[in-house]
Amino acid sequence: MAKHADEASRLLAELSRMGGGGRAETEGTDRGRFSKTFHPFSEHARAFDPNVVLVIGPRGAGKSELFQAAVKLDLLPAIQRCLPDLRLSLPGGQQIQWLAGYPAGSEFPDVRGFADFLGRHRDDRGATAVLWFAHLVRALQKELKSESRALRSLLDPAGGEPNKVYEAFRSFSGNEPLLALDRLDRDLQRNNRYLFVGYDELDALGANDWQTMKPAISGLVAFWAEYTRRWQRIRAKIFLRTDLFRRYATEGGADLAKLAANRVELVWSDRNLYAMLLKRIANTSRDLYDHIKKAPRNKIEFSEDSELGHIPSVARGDDIRPIVDLLIGQYMGSNARKGLTYRWLINHIRDGAGRALPRPLVRLVEVAAEVQQGSAEWPHLITPTSLRKALDRVSSEQVHYSLEEWPWLDGLKKRIKDEVVPCQRKQFERLLAFDWDGKWGVSEDSVRPPVDSARDLIDYLVEVGILRDRSKGRLDAADLFLAGLGLKRKGGVRKK
Repeated sequence: MAKHADEASRLLAELSRMGGGGRAETEGTDRGRFSKTFHPFSEHARAFDPNVVLVIGPRGAGKSELFQAAVKLDLLPAIQRCLPDLRLSLPGGQQIQWLAGYPAGSEFPDVRGFADFLGRHRDDRGATAVLWFAHLVRALQKELKSESRALRSLLDPAGGEPNKVYEAFRSFSGNEPLLALDRLDRDLQRNNRYLFVGYDELDALGANDWQTMKPAISGLVAFWAEYTRRWQRIRAKIFLRTDLFRRYATEGGADLAKLAANRVELVWSDRNLYAMLLKRIANTSRDLYDHIKKAPRNKIEFSEDSELGHIPSVARGDDIRPIVDLLIGQYMGSNARKGLTYRWLINHIRDGAGRALPRPLVRLVEVAAEVQQGSAEWPHLITPTSLRKALDRVSSEQVHYSLEEWPWLDGLKKRIKDEVVPCQRKQFERLLAFDWDGKWGVSEDSVRPPVDSARDLIDYLVEVGILRDRSKGRLDAADLFLAGLGLKRKGGVRKK
């Protein structure tokens, strides 16, 4: 109706800005905004249990968001307050101190420095673990003030000089660094305190050099596998991409097996995804919050927190259906044959492994609100046509942002652009192998895929969800990557 046009336009503008791009990196510098968009739930919050060291998940699952919430923004007390049933063996959020083990800015070597260090110690498998030990001591130096004189030779070298840090650690005639941390751990126990050391963005350790990344990650995990049982109050939180964990962090003995067995895997159920989306919408503006509260047959209740804002209680995934019906409509067309909208939202942002993640879902709704032309039938704000148009842009963004961690996707796109899927696996393999030794990056000649052959690259693409296997030796691409990689689908519907 015309009388609602201005209100709809205002709500659409607010909806298009609800997530700051849907990426944790764009929201993490503003504690107030991050708190309102961050959605804690018990399955992920178990990552804060002191007994959990490894936190793994696919790209975009929320590893960096958890790292920011705990390490950078000190939101663990608010998380515990909002999840009273969460059982963590903690004495209280105020007695936990978080430190960043990585990234650590100038306190850690850059990629070239790390590669040089590995080159000098190529025959010493334990050198990387020793370097991580040395940098742990350096990260804890404020807690080791009474030990500073004994440890001075280790604390003096610049963090960007790994060889000097390593040699300083090796130069101790006794076990001064180990004994210093043992004493610190006992002091923490006496004072009922924890020190959590967080490691995030570990893929940046090797940049495009997979041969550097492997020993860097395996050395870190091996170090903590050895010392986690020794220290009770000095604890590690290693946030690691699933594919990197499988490749670089699974070699080791019984200690590593125990570490891996108690890991947390960041998996998003449909229920938690919808709750996350709803929390963002509700905390974007009072008008949007009031609008969704008007949804007929809505059963979702909101609690209020001074930091985290409106928090929805979503018991089942389909609880959100009345709100989606209000915002977009019940069907993706004139009737049920076009699909239920609340299911379409999730199903079309799943990757090839069937995983649906927060960023694409947030962006799908944001972009649909942005490209919406004309008025939807009030109280709807978005039409199914706008939602379909938004999907291609979300796919392009997904590939663009994936270049940060997988810069070789540019070369992949050039090799398979305009290919029609599903297609035979052998055809895909021929396309990739044709110029295998050619350029894969936008500008850097050093960019290479993480494997050594076209066949292995296809396996990797299936593993990380960019492609998926279908019957009779065929490959398909998830809608999330289809348009972004320049692929086309057989029988695809032309978008108006």
